[in-house]
Amino acid sequence: MKKTIFEEMGGTYIRHGDYLIPCLTLPVEEENKVIGIWGQRHLCYLKEHKRLVYLNLLTSGRLNEYLANVNEQAENMFSRLVKEYAERQGVTERLKADNQLEWIGRMNNIQACAREVVEREMIYS
Repeated sequence: MKKTIFEEMGGTYIRHGDYLIPCLTLPVEEENKVIGIWGQRHLCYLKEHKRLVYLNLLTSGRLNEYLANVNEQAENMFSRLVKEYAERQGVTERLKADNQLEWIGRMNNIQACAREVVEREMIYS
C-alpha cells in the first residue's frame, strides 16, 4: 500500500472502526512558567479577538512562554505605575500612619487607575 504524505513525514494513524485518524499532538513546551492574572486575561483576549495569533502560539508550543512574558511585563508595569502615582499624589507612609482610611481609599484609587492603564496598553491590545 502506498504511503501518504503524512506517513512519509513520520506521522502515524490510529484505526477507529472503519476510519484511520491521524495521531496529532502539540509540541511539548520546555518550561512550565507560572501564568498570573494578567496572562490569564490576555489569554481570554487572544481566544476571543485574536484567534489566529492564539492558534499560532498554541501549535508552535510557545503559548505558555508568551503568556508568562506578558504577565511579567504587566506586573512590572503595574508596580511601577502604582509607585509613580503614589509619589505624585503624596500618598506616603506618613499618611498611612496618620490616617489609614484615607490612605486605603487613595491607594485603591491609584491601583484601579494603574490596572486600567495596564489592561489598555498590554492586555487588550
